[in-house]
Amino acid sequence: MTERLLNNIEYNYKTICENIAKAAQRSGRKYEDITFLAATKTVEAEYINYAISLGLNHIGENRVQELLSKYESYDLENTKLHMIGHLQTNKVRQIVDKVDMIESVDSLKLAKEISLQSEKRNISTDVLIEVNIGGEESKSGISPDELDELICQISELPAIKVQGLMTIPPICENKQKIFGYFENMRKLFIDISSKKIDNISMNVLSMGMSDDYVEAIESGATLVRIGSALFGARNYNI
Repeated sequence: MTERLLNNIEYNYKTICENIAKAAQRSGRKYEDITFLAATKTVEAEYINYAISLGLNHIGENRVQELLSKYESYDLENTKLHMIGHLQTNKVRQIVDKVDMIESVDSLKLAKEISLQSEKRNISTDVLIEVNIGGEESKSGISPDELDELICQISELPAIKVQGLMTIPPICENKQKIFGYFENMRKLFIDISSKKIDNISMNVLSMGMSDDYVEAIESGATLVRIGSALFGARNYNI
């Protein structure tokens, strides 16, 4: 590990925490109300663990293979591990007992497999429903119009617990547009919460990444996923 990179991670971590605290205050909340999750795709375990030593307590991986290859190296004693990328049903059994939450459930088929594999292991798995709030064909996620039906279907499954919603909105240069997408997600979040469906909790609204986490928090996000703003530009050759 290079000292310069470690210093950069420490500086970035402190800056992000300060930004989160200010955005939380502007939204009428406290720093403690927001979960800072580090998106660790392509980041080596040594750097992840250094961030954990600074106080980071949530990390998220996008790919099953990468999660498994780094799993034994993570310092998970006081850290929660999330699966934040698209998850194929045939990979569920490989990670269901290793993660604290799966953030990317977007179909009944995937939910059923998580339920099945969790039941086999006598555990209950927390999940978020991924919503394609921008209607982009290139992105996974359930459409807002189909969300209620999926929520109700998943509520009947054993060994799986919906804890909230997740989204990755379209890239927007116009801040008003991004606020619009976040506000639409917040409305869905509040609407589902008000229905008080059995086995469905709206504790987590996961939205916002390195470029827009401040706006997401100001719009009601409770969890933000931050990668490059913490670790620097991605090295996709890893």
